[in-house]
Amino acid sequence: MSIDEKNIRILSAIAKHKTGSPDRITELTGIPKSTVHYRIQQLKEQGVITNDLFDIDLEKIELSITLLSEIRATYEEGYHELVGEKLGEIEGVNQVYFTLGDTDFVVISYLHSRQEVERLVEEFEAIDEIERTSSTFVITTVKDESNPIADYEMETLFELLLRESETPSAG
Repeated sequence: MSIDEKNIRILSAIAKHKTGSPDRITELTGIPKSTVHYRIQQLKEQGVITNDLFDIDLEKIELSITLLSEIRATYEEGYHELVGEKLGEIEGVNQVYFTLGDTDFVVISYLHSRQEVERLVEEFEAIDEIERTSSTFVITTVKDESNPIADYEMETLFELLLRESETPSAG
């Protein structure tokens, strides 16, 4: 199964309305429920849809400190994999990105307290290959969309994801 207009409409509904309910997706897209159900199953089997998890409000469970850390490491062959794995194993680290530029890694963590921040930074510094770190507290989250598809208009998704030979129909 390739990505086509119906799949894009289904994925967009899932992302924008945070639902996996075939009834709700049918209501939002006009695609028949049986088709929605079949397409969701196919997208799961292909690994496009990877889970059925619900979003959790981290503030309500008191993981309200978001820490953005820039990390510079000593360059050597394969260091990005070695250091990236070490960073990813630290408790409280949620995302690790190997980047280009002056910063080697960007790490995002969701923590409970300032003591947890201190512990985390100490664990970063305990990794031999790390030269320096710079961490920033998020004061206010302006936007936190976990699914990038929700950030695109439907027509833009069609333009980006459909093959040139395919033309989306109206509706």
